[in-house]
Amino acid sequence: MSQTVYLSPPDVGPLEESYLVAALRSGWVAPVGPDLQAFERDVAERVGTDGAVAVNSGTAALHLALLGVGVGPGDVVVVPTLTFIATANAVRYIGARPIFVDCDPRSGNVDVGLVDEAVRRSRSAGERVGAVVPVDMFGSCVDYSRLVPICADAGIPLVEDAAEALGAHHRGRPAGSFGQVGALSFNGNKIMTTSGGGMLVSNDAALLARARHLSTQAREPTPHYEHRETGYNYRLSNLLAALGRAQLVRLDGMIARRRHLRDQYAKVFAPVPGVELVGLDDAGSNCWLTVITVDEEQCGWRAADLAAHLAGHHIETRPVWNPMHRQPVFVGADSLLTGAADRLFTHGLTLPSGSALTEQQVGRVFEAIDEFLTGQATGRTA
Repeated sequence: MSQTVYLSPPDVGPLEESYLVAALRSGWVAPVGPDLQAFERDVAERVGTDGAVAVNSGTAALHLALLGVGVGPGDVVVVPTLTFIATANAVRYIGARPIFVDCDPRSGNVDVGLVDEAVRRSRSAGERVGAVVPVDMFGSCVDYSRLVPICADAGIPLVEDAAEALGAHHRGRPAGSFGQVGALSFNGNKIMTTSGGGMLVSNDAALLARARHLSTQAREPTPHYEHRETGYNYRLSNLLAALGRAQLVRLDGMIARRRHLRDQYAKVFAPVPGVELVGLDDAGSNCWLTVITVDEEQCGWRAADLAAHLAGHHIETRPVWNPMHRQPVFVGADSLLTGAADRLFTHGLTLPSGSALTEQQVGRVFEAIDEFLTGQATGRTA
């Protein structure tokens, strides 16, 4: 019972082992090979784009995506303040400047109206807006029905950070396919993993070719080593691509498992006043992480109280992302804020959501939550 229940552990098994062993036995252990090429084709087909380039992290994918759409030093890039720092760091890598905008309180995704305002303000100030980078938070797509026309009308590239959202969709269209280019992550805690890895997906063949060139140290096609510009060591290995191919076969089942967990959480918290599940009404979510918000005035306890109780049972939880405008590294950055991201950080809690959780582990989680809720109800009644 002392074994920790983790938030979103990797879900790997015999199929992944068989793909890895086959790749090892093929001799293709370098950062090129047939599994890498097949993985790119498979992911592009799943996302619905014409092509893909596999790299060693989602951050690398974001970096190359921004370079691919022409973001340069001195540009401004519109970024959600509620995100993992990689989204904003990739902007800084290029020498561009992020402008942070707040989120929709119900979904955690970027406030589309604020994106429009940020673009207009920046242009009025004479700044060049190099790109808009929405993030599909917790596995739910941004409202692209509203955002895509705003970017198109302004002539600004949309770079979709779909790191958390492979397998999700918005109005039937897959996550990763809404921008000029999308970035995926296969980190160990994501919906599917290659241990570490990421991918660019796009219909722009020239952009993908440029990304592939830069990801291999920008080596020119000569018999000797020749480099005419600065490149990066970003390519994914063939072995990790083999792992990804097996994971992709199982993706739908892993999504279904996470959705089942979310449905269970919804039932448990439905009778509790002041507790809501973020993005619960999004049928297109891949349910990567289940997040609740807690209104202390209504329910009489804080998200931190539940987190502490679960930690006592060796169950991992995590606060929602600390917003970028609160990060010391981005002190003084321009921001358009409503307070929504701050409230999600203060009142939100991420619960164990992984498809690899066993029935015994899931039972432990819900027993501990029930114990906590029962204790709180008893305390209020006394």
